[in-house]
Amino acid sequence: MRSRVAIDRHALYLYLFFFLVSFVCFVGKSSAQDLGTIQTNIASGNVELIRNALFQIKNLHTEAASRLALPALSNANPIVRATAANAVIFLPKAEAIQYLIPLLTDKTEFVRGEAAFALGEVRDPSGAVPLIRALEKDRSRVVKAAAAAALGKTGNRSAVEPLGKILIARPNEDSEFLRRCSAHAIGMIAESELKQKTTTTTPENFLPDEYKNGYVPTIVPGGPVLSQSPEFRKATAILSKVLENKNEADDTRREAAFALGAIRDPASAPLLRSHLRSPDTYLAEICKEALIKIEMNK
Repeated sequence: MRSRVAIDRHALYLYLFFFLVSFVCFVGKSSAQDLGTIQTNIASGNVELIRNALFQIKNLHTEAASRLALPALSNANPIVRATAANAVIFLPKAEAIQYLIPLLTDKTEFVRGEAAFALGEVRDPSGAVPLIRALEKDRSRVVKAAAAAALGKTGNRSAVEPLGKILIARPNEDSEFLRRCSAHAIGMIAESELKQKTTTTTPENFLPDEYKNGYVPTIVPGGPVLSQSPEFRKATAILSKVLENKNEADDTRREAAFALGAIRDPASAPLLRSHLRSPDTYLAEICKEALIKIEMNK
């Protein structure tokens, strides 16, 4: 019963986490509300007015608007602090990171998770250090998962090893989402180094239609740069074990396959090929795309 309660609690926080992110995305821009009105509403003390003002700031996408959100970072209401974290990301990157770091140690789990998410949205490698600390030290799996996902967006190679450590541990139901985020983040970092791209989805589904039916790419031995680095060599070994482990959640195995393709090491090809006929059609598609990436990188 205790385990079930813990799972439900984590599910609730994840729901709140993604609800807030989704809500921010759907709030429309308001041409009528100028910065002066936003500033007045933030100073009003009314929680709803402050939150609405912060949503407006988020959608203005300007440094001047983000600067108005700074006082809300220390508001007594945790929902306000969490919302403010997402509103300051359009400051200069170093400044945004400086203001977000203290929220990673906030007393409220939800605020820490939102701060981690916001650091990822800044999309700067220097955000990796505080996020790695959160990944390793925070006791909340929700915050750890947010930090793992954010690390993928920083594109910082130094995060590969701590993310890999998450995957070395034995999988269980409580750690499923964290493991999935960690595997995907390793793939995003690899993609970022090779393509300067940190918005990769799984699978990318970029293959032409004629390649989707029975196409098996030929792998030519070669040495892509990433596979020669110690960080990615270790990550490849860890990810391979995750992909082979039938006790892993399906989503985690899929993300491991994606990450192996992102690293583009020809040594991963036989394992990826062995899953091309997997009953998990989603996994089979990801493996097919991973093999194409390896072939294209020869």
